[in-house]
Amino acid sequence: MAKPVTLTIPATGKQITVPTGLFINNEFVPSVDSTETIQCINPATEEVICSVVAGSERDIDVAVAAARKAFKTTWGKNVTGFERSRLINKLADLIERDAQELAELETLNNGKPVKIARDFDIGDSVQCLRYYAGWADKILGQAIEVDNKTKLAFTRHDPIGVCGQIIPWNYPINMWSWKVAPALACGCTIVMKPSEITPLTALKLSELIVEAGFPPGVVNTVPSLGSVGGAALSSHKDVDKVAFTGSTVTGRKIMEAAAKSNLKKVSLELGGKSPQIVFESADLDQAANWVALGILYNTGQDCTAGSRLFVQDTIYERFIEIVVQKFKQLKIGNGFDESSGGGPVVSKMQYDKIFSYIESGKQAGARCVLGGEKRPGKGYFVDPTVFVDVKPDMKIVRDEIFGPVLAVARFATEEEAVELANDTSYGLGAGLHSNDASQCMRVSQALEAGTVWVNQYNLLNNNVPFGGKKQSGIGRELGSYALEEYTSVKAIHWNYGEKLDWPL
Repeated sequence: MAKPVTLTIPATGKQITVPTGLFINNEFVPSVDSTETIQCINPATEEVICSVVAGSERDIDVAVAAARKAFKTTWGKNVTGFERSRLINKLADLIERDAQELAELETLNNGKPVKIARDFDIGDSVQCLRYYAGWADKILGQAIEVDNKTKLAFTRHDPIGVCGQIIPWNYPINMWSWKVAPALACGCTIVMKPSEITPLTALKLSELIVEAGFPPGVVNTVPSLGSVGGAALSSHKDVDKVAFTGSTVTGRKIMEAAAKSNLKKVSLELGGKSPQIVFESADLDQAANWVALGILYNTGQDCTAGSRLFVQDTIYERFIEIVVQKFKQLKIGNGFDESSGGGPVVSKMQYDKIFSYIESGKQAGARCVLGGEKRPGKGYFVDPTVFVDVKPDMKIVRDEIFGPVLAVARFATEEEAVELANDTSYGLGAGLHSNDASQCMRVSQALEAGTVWVNQYNLLNNNVPFGGKKQSGIGRELGSYALEEYTSVKAIHWNYGEKLDWPL
């Protein structure tokens, strides 16, 4: 039996008990063949929080077998949509009940402010679960006319089966809910692989799976290195679908492994280098607020981060002044400080990567008008950084940085703005700010992105689909569209009147 650990929240002295084993068949268990562990680090202090069991390839096999058994016996087509809905709603209630504790654990392991984790990430996760609970008994097929005298055809949207779900470290609870909710609503079973950097809340949520009353094997959680657990799920021949949120590089590997194994269904939500365009007619104060939210929310660790800003030349200098003032108003600090609007970045690796890009921007000749310097002391803190007068070929313009670093350039015409915005291999998000309604319509249609925001940025709704174009991924999450990722359409042809003559 893998023993839980008791963690003390430094800011409050509150104690939280966290399981450290692999969650398989509604039990926390040790690895079947490995003594490896994963160290969890507090990014605000750089101290070790605790260690959890690191799952092996054989552990993935055990978890997949548990999920397959549940799919064939107690879940899948063996339980009604009404029952699935009841259990998902119960899970949502439990997460809402434990929101403060989950938020504190998220902050300890991920670094983001408690108030953001609780009110936004967890609040949205509860809503997501309830949204899909509402879908669980409404997954419908079609009755199709063939020949009213002799034949009928109809379709069924069957649960696709066992799903491997690989989630990132930037929104551990939120991404968990985005993956789990539609899969459970459709009747699928799950093997969840949380990020090795932030596994603690996924393990804590697994306790609530049991408390909610889900049968053993319906949801399994296997913390492990991506190169072990993620690779094993992607290439597993008894996994019917894999869903992944993370980097484009890893997404390619997952897609290749899925193709080479059993051609399992794949959905990928990958990287981005999203543009925001500010036209001269925009409300500049409001546009600056949205620009700040777009790149500074979650300390820039967001796949839709609006990291490229294009400003019309007639307002360029004035708007930069406003943006810099807005950026200065946000406090990046310890997540347990109520005044913090952003926390540290998640890891030393991420911290070093961001500062390597900041140095690259300086070396390439971009003008840094805010931030760009390291703080003294402990913690992976990166202050808001603004580069202006950037060129299209600079690395800070081409590459996804995943930090609070904004690259600003000017444009003269609408056509030039669209061309600059679309000059990227990514296509996840884009935003535009204008008070010209016709311009808003033209530009929103011309931007090559899965999500386009007009006079706002970065806000998503559980009933609206989300996903990318180009190298930002395939498939959709959220809304009714996500149900298609977890179902398989079966056509049934029923002959009730035609007699076949033989031989032909």
